[in-house]
Amino acid sequence: MTPSLSTKYIFFTGGVLSSVGKGLTAAALGRVLKEHGYSVAAQKLDPYINVDPGTMSPYQHGEVYVLDDGSETDLDLGHYERFIDTNLNRVCNITTGQVYADVIAKERRGDYLGGTIQVIPHITNEIKRRIGLVAKTLKAEIVIVEVGGTVGDIESQPFLEALRQMRSDVGRENSVYVHVTWLPYIGATGELKTKPTQHSVRDLRSLGITPDIIIARSDYPVEEELCQKIALFSDVERRAVIPMVTARSIYEVPLLVDESGMGTYVLERLGLSSRQKPDWQAWRKLVSTVHAEKPHVKVALVGKYVELHDAYMSVREALYHAALHLGLEVEIDWIHAVEVEKGKHKERLQAADGILVPGGFGERGIEGKVQAIRYAREHKVPYLGLCLGMQLMTIEFGRHILGTEDVNSTEFDRNTEHPVIDLMPDQRDIADMGGTMRLGLYPCVLQEGSLAHAAYGKPMVQERHRHRFEFNNAYREQFEQAGMRFSGLSPDNRLVEIAELHDHPFMLGTQFHPEFLSRPNRPHPLFVAFLKATYRRNRQQETETER
Repeated sequence: MTPSLSTKYIFFTGGVLSSVGKGLTAAALGRVLKEHGYSVAAQKLDPYINVDPGTMSPYQHGEVYVLDDGSETDLDLGHYERFIDTNLNRVCNITTGQVYADVIAKERRGDYLGGTIQVIPHITNEIKRRIGLVAKTLKAEIVIVEVGGTVGDIESQPFLEALRQMRSDVGRENSVYVHVTWLPYIGATGELKTKPTQHSVRDLRSLGITPDIIIARSDYPVEEELCQKIALFSDVERRAVIPMVTARSIYEVPLLVDESGMGTYVLERLGLSSRQKPDWQAWRKLVSTVHAEKPHVKVALVGKYVELHDAYMSVREALYHAALHLGLEVEIDWIHAVEVEKGKHKERLQAADGILVPGGFGERGIEGKVQAIRYAREHKVPYLGLCLGMQLMTIEFGRHILGTEDVNSTEFDRNTEHPVIDLMPDQRDIADMGGTMRLGLYPCVLQEGSLAHAAYGKPMVQERHRHRFEFNNAYREQFEQAGMRFSGLSPDNRLVEIAELHDHPFMLGTQFHPEFLSRPNRPHPLFVAFLKATYRRNRQQETETER
């Protein structure tokens, strides 16, 4: 399927180095174009050979972001959804692994009638076919396509060649190429250097792609003289050189993109005009709240990948969204679960107004998380557990309330006497690890009178899942009698979705991942309820100290 000729495409490439905010800038531009009245979708092209990031270590790739349809995708799709405020689907993240797997499967079926399979045209055609699916499935008028990595990466070449071909396929009037580069700062001379940008543009042009817009990223202000120099050597209009200085908050970026005139310039290049005057009132209020003086709360996030904050990207942003909504300043204290296991950081748990245990896999750090959960329960510290955080909450409860030390998950101890957490029945015969969990959007029925029901304010919700193990229903009655409330269940009553405690200010765990549905202008209800509880505790502690 060739891309629709009525669809407009914006292609983002990167130069000099990665992780300079290419995905964030693409997401921000998407928001700007949406404010101008257009339906926008975004797509990430990842050059790695993994089919998806689902089996990759968070240390390698950051968090795995899950969509409604169960796709395990790059964390940049989280930026796209949060900024553009749209729900994407599986065609919005393409990997080299997916492309080659599909082409090889067609070859094995004989679809190519004995032809020699080559990168051009077979691989590039498959990439273009998948790009075309975005507009078709999401009814988008403008599709933003971001290529992971940088120009010059050998694994990116098929994607860049496909993007080169797209201009002739869809027409010059329907495509814009945006190149994001980094301007290094030389401390010894106190100046920014444009030479790396010039070289990356030259490399891109050698591949047949001439950028229409250059985003010049920097930690320092970019002088007009440098912008003119970049325009001259990159063969673009001066208007097309957009300096983008690192912002104090990522939520400033859409405003900066709009103020730079980039959105208007892109529309002009695509032969479009603004359908409405952008209304940034709510977004400006959000940004002003970010920088305003606010009451302070501290949340201890106890995880196993805390050295790389991107491993918990959506959790961090969901906390920020809820805090902004409540007019609070949330400080996240990143505590390594393995260190808690060694008896360290008790004073940091004591200093926290709330404790959060996020999702994860594997045995490392588990006992440290259990210790943190026990501290939260015994000292009445507000607690929010996400996926594994809910499972460990039930394990801690079984060990220390029911008094049975051999309570565990079969993920960590296959021979445990009390498998409170066990494999889901439909997971027991699965050998492959990738894409085989319970993934995507599922309904959850809430109990009236529960913390969960009070937070959501409605009887049923839909939430995104990513797990293979679940609470073992053989223990449900015993746990309920001891004081645990299963306040969220699947409609068939088979799966525990939410667990909470009766005699605690706020102790709640979810089998799903609420962080994936939090938005800057629409924070997730459970994160809001959690931070409300942390603020109440904070005020109580301050009152007791004053006495």
